[in-house]
Formats: sequence, C-alpha cells, structure tokens
Amino acid sequence: MGYSCLDGTRAKTRCSVGQIPTPLPRFFATLRILFTRETSVIDCNRPPARGKRVRDDWRAWLPDEKAQVYDKQVRQLESSYAMLSVSLDEAIELWQLGHSSKSLQAVGITSGLCKLLTKALAGLLRALSEHAKHYGTIPNAAPLDPANFQGHRGQWSARMSSLLNHVLFSQRLQFLHKVSTLEEMVEDLGKEFRHAADYLARGTALNPNKMWAEVDADHYDLNTCLREAIVVFKSFLIAMPESQLGAFQNAVREQSQLQEADVPSRQPVIRHRRMTAIAGE
Repeated sequence: MGYSCLDGTRAKTRCSVGQIPTPLPRFFATLRILFTRETSVIDCNRPPARGKRVRDDWRAWLPDEKAQVYDKQVRQLESSYAMLSVSLDEAIELWQLGHSSKSLQAVGITSGLCKLLTKALAGLLRALSEHAKHYGTIPNAAPLDPANFQGHRGQWSARMSSLLNHVLFSQRLQFLHKVSTLEEMVEDLGKEFRHAADYLARGTALNPNKMWAEVDADHYDLNTCLREAIVVFKSFLIAMPESQLGAFQNAVREQSQLQEADVPSRQPVIRHRRMTAIAGE
C-alpha cells in the first residue's frame, strides 16, 4: 500500500526491520514505517529466549500478557497519530485547492492533536528509559538511520546515534542512548510542529509555503520516531520479565501524565556535542 506525498509521488512504508503492512488510511506525507542521572540497578532474572538482533525481536512471538500490554499501548499511539495525520492531510489539501481560510482553520486543530501524540509517545519513551535503568533491562537496539528523517535536526541526531553505536560497546548504553535521543527528538519536533501550525493558523505568516513544508517535515519525522519507538518497545518487552509488567505499566501512566513544562531537564547518557574525528569515519 502506498501513500501520497506533497510532491505527488508514491512511496511504500518502510522500517529498519523491512517493509511491513499498516492499517492506516491514505495520508499526505510519505510514511516510512521504522519499524542522567544513573539510578541503582536491581538484579532480575531475564528470560532466556530472545533474539540476537532487533529484526529477530520484531518477528518474535510475545506471551499473551505481554502481547496485551503491547497491543493496547500501540493502539493508543496509532489512534493519536491517525487523528493528527488525517487532520493535517485535510488542511494541506484545502491549502493546495486554494481554500486558504478553511485550511488555516484546519491546521490550527493539528496543534492540539500533535500535543496529545507527543505527550503519550514521550511518556512511553521515558518509562522505557527509567525502567531499564532501575531494573537493569537490556533490550536490543539498532542505530537510527538518517535516511528515515527529512529535517536537519532529525538527520543530525540519527547520524550521532549511528556513530555512537560503534563507540558504546555496552548494549545497555546503546539502548538508553537511543531511547533518550528519541525522547528528545519527539519533544523538539512536537514544539516545532505546534509553533508552525499555530503561526499558520493566525494567518500572519510571511512565507506560508515554507511553514507548510515545515509542518509536513515535522509530521514525517514524528512518524519515524513513532515507528522506531514501537520497535524498541517490542524489544524491551521481550527482554523484560513478565513479573515486572505491572511496575512498567504504572511507570507509563505516570510518565504520560507529565506535562512538558513539568518534565525535568533531560540528563542523557551521552550529551550531544561536537566530537573529535574518529579514525575511519
């Protein structure tokens, strides 16, 4: 199944574990499916059956209790994303048809829908990080691919993720850094999207075409972050003992209720900064 883009092209959805089907309806943007403080670590018995790679985890079967948690969380995220995408699709279509007033009203709605999505998605990512640090969970994690992002910020963060994947030999640090990077990207992209959408809705944009392109790119990269988070979430559930499901679900509820203004400043495992050249890179 293909999806329409602003330039009229068609593209299949794709993720780092291969092309997978999606139940979502037609959207305006290309949808590529992608697939700190340190705290004390509690010893835990990890399940022996787990894949060596993220691709193995993606294909793996989840026990019923874990599958229910996974399906419920993913359905909620997909529902929020679908509402945002359908609304933005309508707004852009109205703009392209020359109905400027209606398109600006429609894009104004997307700001609130974007906040609903980013609040839930960032909450899940924070819960994954906190649980992994506290319980010592060590899931598989693949580096982000810059080719799956449109915006410069997303591409830069993905390049750093790929680079650090070769530097961080600890699988646990690789996972924590990826989750921290995704959380930061989700929050930043959400703010940029809402700023551009609100600016367009006021009807005072000096270069509206540029602002429409910005909400398009931010939406695209938010979708990439969502797909990455879903794949990471499944790898996490495979690595986590079933006895910790209750504690994890409580953490997701707690983290998802936090407002952006109440979220403490992030303490990433490795901060983004200029790095000296590494031989061979």
